[in-house]
Amino acid sequence: MTIKSALTPPFPSRLPQVGTTVFTVMSALATEHQAINLGQGFPDFPCDRNLIAGVNAAMLADHNQYPPMIGVSDLRHAISKKISDLYGHQYDPDTEITITAGGTQGILTAILCCVSPGDEVIIIEPAYDSYRPSIELAGGKVISLALTIQRDAQGLVSSYEIPWQHLADSLNPKTRLLIVNSPHNPTGMVWQKADLDRLAELLKNTNTLLLSDEVYEHMVFDGAKHHSVASHPPLAARSFLISSFGKTYHVTGWKVGYVAAPALMTAEFRKVHQFNVFTVNTPMQYGLAAYLQEPNHYLQLPDFYQAKRDFFRQGLESTKLKALPTPGTYFQCVDYSSLNIPQSQLNEADFCKWLTMEIGVAAIPVSAFYQETVNSGVIRFCFAKKEQTLEEALKRLQSL
Repeated sequence: MTIKSALTPPFPSRLPQVGTTVFTVMSALATEHQAINLGQGFPDFPCDRNLIAGVNAAMLADHNQYPPMIGVSDLRHAISKKISDLYGHQYDPDTEITITAGGTQGILTAILCCVSPGDEVIIIEPAYDSYRPSIELAGGKVISLALTIQRDAQGLVSSYEIPWQHLADSLNPKTRLLIVNSPHNPTGMVWQKADLDRLAELLKNTNTLLLSDEVYEHMVFDGAKHHSVASHPPLAARSFLISSFGKTYHVTGWKVGYVAAPALMTAEFRKVHQFNVFTVNTPMQYGLAAYLQEPNHYLQLPDFYQAKRDFFRQGLESTKLKALPTPGTYFQCVDYSSLNIPQSQLNEADFCKWLTMEIGVAAIPVSAFYQETVNSGVIRFCFAKKEQTLEEALKRLQSL
């Protein structure tokens, strides 16, 4: 007797435009072709063993059951102190700080708690790829603006600028939320205090909320400082501030971050948080709380990553790739369009595939950070790697 196979009923996709991410595609291609993976943004070096020891100690102390829904008290108090010391704003650790399962969960939860069907949410592209689907899951309407691309006399991309007039024109009573990101992934652009002042002026007579993605806050170089929304009272009063321990302490796989926001906004945030995550890994929270007691663990990070940036940029000078400014993050964008090879005419996605398969170095096309493909001839490398990894990658890139 033949048994008829059961059929899964058809159902409409909540995210019909979403497929396999470019990060997954490029990482798989890098593995297949034994390429050096400078695409996906994670370190290939270990974290501080003292941080791991702190987590182990927490496990041995039997901190292995559910923590409070809002996060371990010691960690929330340590975050409150850090923000106060750095940016001068005092968030109440009990009512205004929530521990999240990484920055991405914090972003999704913030959007779900404040965006209703039909609300407009402004994003500025190139943008982190979780913003748009999170807004769509909430039923919001994405209003995407683009950073203004500046070019030099040879027509190569030289910098990115905030599209102020376009932003001003896009704000209206339906604008529920604006998402900004500084230091910026993928371009490395960093907002200045004057930018925050200008943004506050634009928003002051609106009910628009702000989501400020600051996961690279401790990677600002050349003696400059990070200007957080927490340092700007009018913006702090309407902002969800997102940050990530994974980026700061080289533990991206731990997926622990936090969201700081005024008490009224946090109360709504926690209503969603308790049902999509509820709690975050207990011993890691205790380990991070202990590790945060030493400020140098994050205060030394700019110098640590600037050394890697400078090493990588110096090596790029021996290639025909044009390095764009990188005042922040651990990403370096380059313009490849002036290479004197036929492949320089390829679009960014195809160039990255060719670079991975034939040169042996994986990168990410900046076009992947736009909804509508924008091919400007720019790709992104991650320099959060060991020096020998960067050295070998540069050796291969010099063959271009």
